[in-house]
Amino acid sequence: MGYITTEQLPAFHQFAYLHEESGLKKSKKASYTKEQLYEAVCNSFYTFSIYDNHQLIAFGRMISDGIYQALICDVMVAPTYQKKGLGKQVIEGIVNKCNERGIESIQLFAVKGKQQFYKKLGFQERDSEAPGMSLVQ
Repeated sequence: MGYITTEQLPAFHQFAYLHEESGLKKSKKASYTKEQLYEAVCNSFYTFSIYDNHQLIAFGRMISDGIYQALICDVMVAPTYQKKGLGKQVIEGIVNKCNERGIESIQLFAVKGKQQFYKKLGFQERDSEAPGMSLVQ
C-alpha cells in the first residue's frame, strides 16, 4: 500500500507524536506546550502531511501572505521513514502550492545540519549582501 498525502491538518495527537519522535521539539529554543505548537500549525496558510496506514509519518507547513511571501517551517519525518524521499515530497508539495499561487519568494527555517538537504532541492543560503536576520525574544 502506498503513502497517502493530504493538505488537511493532522489530528492533534498525531502531530504531537511526530513532533516529539522526529526530534523537532528538541530543536526549539523556547519551551512551548504541545497545545501551543498545534495552535501554531492550525494558523498556518498551508500544511502538507504524509500518512502510512493512518499514521502521520511526515509533515510540513507554510506561513504566507498568499501573494508573494512564504516561509516553510516545521518540516519533519519520522525517524524510521527518513532517507526515503518523504522530506523531499513534503517540500515539493509546499513549493507546488507556492507555484499555484504565484508566490515567488520562498524562505525556510532549517534544523542545524540539514542545509545540504535543502540545497539539493534548489534552496540557497542567503547572500551576505542581503542577509536574513531574526529577533528571538
